[in-house]
Amino acid sequence: MAQKNPKRHGVDMFVWYTGFIAYMDLAFLTQSIVILLMQLVVAAAAAAACGFSSPAAATHALEQQLRPDDPSTGCLPHESDALLAFKQGITFDYYGFLSSWQRRQDEEDCCLWRGVTCSNRTGHVVKLDLSDLGLEGQISPSLIYLERLEYLDLSWNWFNGSIPAFMGCFKNLRHLNLSYMPFTGEVPHQLGNLSYLQQLDLAGSFLSDSDLHATNLSWLAHLHFLEYLDMSHINLSMAVDWPSVINRIPSLESLRLSGCSLPGTSQSITQLNLTRLVELDVSFNDFGKPLGTSNALDFLGSILNIRYLDLSETSILSGRVPPHLGNLSNLRHLGLGSILINTMYSIDISWLTHLQQLEYLHMDKVNLSTITDWPVVVNMIPSLKVLHLTKCSLQSANQSLAHLNLTKLIFDLSQNYFGHPIASCWFWKVTNIKHLYLQEAYLHGPFPDALGEMTSLQDLYFGENGNLATMTVDLKNLCELGVLSLYGCLSNGNITEFIDKLPKCSSSSLTTLVLDDNNMTGVLPTIMEHLTSLESLELFNNSISGPIPPWILNLTSLRTIFLTLNRLNGRIPLLPKNLQILDVAMNNLSGHLPIEFGAPDLKVIVLSSNRITGYVPRSISKLQKLRFLDLSNNSFYGELPRMPNLLYLLLSNNRFSGKFPSWLQSFSTLAFLDLSWNNLVGTLPTWIGDLAGLTFLQLSHNMFYGDIPPNITNLTQLQLLNLAGNNLSGTIPQRISNLIGMTLKHRERLGTKWYDSEVGDVFLVMLSLVMKHQELKYGSDEVLYMVAIDLSLNHLIG
Repeated sequence: MAQKNPKRHGVDMFVWYTGFIAYMDLAFLTQSIVILLMQLVVAAAAAAACGFSSPAAATHALEQQLRPDDPSTGCLPHESDALLAFKQGITFDYYGFLSSWQRRQDEEDCCLWRGVTCSNRTGHVVKLDLSDLGLEGQISPSLIYLERLEYLDLSWNWFNGSIPAFMGCFKNLRHLNLSYMPFTGEVPHQLGNLSYLQQLDLAGSFLSDSDLHATNLSWLAHLHFLEYLDMSHINLSMAVDWPSVINRIPSLESLRLSGCSLPGTSQSITQLNLTRLVELDVSFNDFGKPLGTSNALDFLGSILNIRYLDLSETSILSGRVPPHLGNLSNLRHLGLGSILINTMYSIDISWLTHLQQLEYLHMDKVNLSTITDWPVVVNMIPSLKVLHLTKCSLQSANQSLAHLNLTKLIFDLSQNYFGHPIASCWFWKVTNIKHLYLQEAYLHGPFPDALGEMTSLQDLYFGENGNLATMTVDLKNLCELGVLSLYGCLSNGNITEFIDKLPKCSSSSLTTLVLDDNNMTGVLPTIMEHLTSLESLELFNNSISGPIPPWILNLTSLRTIFLTLNRLNGRIPLLPKNLQILDVAMNNLSGHLPIEFGAPDLKVIVLSSNRITGYVPRSISKLQKLRFLDLSNNSFYGELPRMPNLLYLLLSNNRFSGKFPSWLQSFSTLAFLDLSWNNLVGTLPTWIGDLAGLTFLQLSHNMFYGDIPPNITNLTQLQLLNLAGNNLSGTIPQRISNLIGMTLKHRERLGTKWYDSEVGDVFLVMLSLVMKHQELKYGSDEVLYMVAIDLSLNHLIG
């Protein structure tokens, strides 16, 4: 990525001054040169103070001194210029969010630009919120001219390099969020100059391979008003003074240092100043040595006001969970998941009974195999609402309790090998339980009749239990049931008989029905038409036959449909108006798609591996939110109609004809393009190298001819290039080595996953690649490792 020229403003200044000086006499010229030199000295000083590497970046403000600021007209001109200069540093704007940032008469007031908030009194920009917009590029130093800025949020974008030192120059800043960006290098100590800062979020992503680190945290002690600090996933392994520094910020209310490689320390805190601390997250740290022999967290038992404490994935190898945690009588949330405990010691959890206000307890992966009275202990915490005991090596769930205090509980016992009948479990007696998670609990037999009496139940997850359970219970009275997920656990069943057992309340709230991998048979019954609140229907990998019924159009709440790997046949009907995801791959669906195919909010369409034929309807071009389209392995024909701006377009193994689609030229965000095994003809367009986001490009086994465009080597993110089996000729592009995406580590390849925060699903593309007459399939994380170039079966030289 090209670096912004730091001398650009200096050149502009020289041109401006040259034009101005042409009208001056020699005396005034001499005076002007002196003034200019003085101003440049001031600019250099300002640049040094704010961390600029060159005074040239600061000279821009000098121009603005000749332009009067008039708050009555809205945005101040020099601040508008600063924002436009910042926009120039953006190389990719996925959502086009900054399109309103323009110097046009109708949009000149930057206070009306998206993401910008100005003071009604002064006209100064006081808030800039550009979070989660998919922006890429550099953070321009021009931002420093927003001198009254109080709130800055650039989080969840893709700004490269290190955290700019000039961030320490916003003297009025109260809120700074630079989290979840791929920053590298040292956290700048200049942030300690933000003396009015109340919230600082620098959290890195645990998914990234960044080396963002801080060796010294003493600058934090200068932030006297700081209330919220998040430096999670920043390497603090060298910051041995972190406990004493944190203790010098008495205003602190929330501290999050998860996954920071925090070191153990011999320092002890004689006087605790963190009297206002209510949230502490130091999860995913090992403190360099067992917690029981380190003073790093000895102060925990003294933070009496704390309400949220997360010690998950920390080392307590010296023995027991620190019993002084029982002193924290105000605690509402306690995370002890995956803490490492030396199993030679017996584990005592009786101290939990002192936490009478505890609402959330997370002890996943803590070995509780020797704790036989754990139900009695948790039953003595009357305020408990959420209990996670996943994978705790619990031996049984059939204890008998004389009295149950637990009400409205979210209860997770997944991945414990109980190995006894479902009906013998004690939790069926907790009739007020709200959420019950029993995935991989190895329970078998029929569900008890008591399940039908749990009228407060909202979610039931019972999955991957070895297809040993049977559902004979009538659930008609569970009117609050919202999620019923029974995947890979039922021994058999007819879909009609099962649906007939679901709640029949006039106000049924069932929103999610998951019955994947259950060997279910039959056709989709008409009675499903009454599930009017249903938002997600998942019946993946069953033996359901018959057509997709036309009444599905009436389920107007449906957002997702997963019917992959069944025996469905017939045509695809009209779709519910609010549908966002449609996946009916690997069935026997046939016929043409409806002329008015689609729904306005559709983001994902997967129709692959069916027998659908005909033209792709032009109505698909109206689906402006569509990002993922897979029509591969069907019998579509004709020319491709214009598509919306997609991320993934998979059309292989059809009978499409015509030339390479010209409308693809504007698809700068396209990551996957597979047009292989069709009847496309003509030359490859010279603009193909402008599709900068391409990660996988498969055009094999068509009838393309002519040269390979030289600028195809501009696709620096490309991992796979397959042009085999065409009639291409000429020389192989000389700069083929420019395809550096094939040399990057797999963690740096981000084009293989698409995450949509609204839908909440991650789609991992299953690639089918034919190379040397051998079909290779890549799915899941294997795609991250995959790199290949195939130019065979052409007429190329070089």
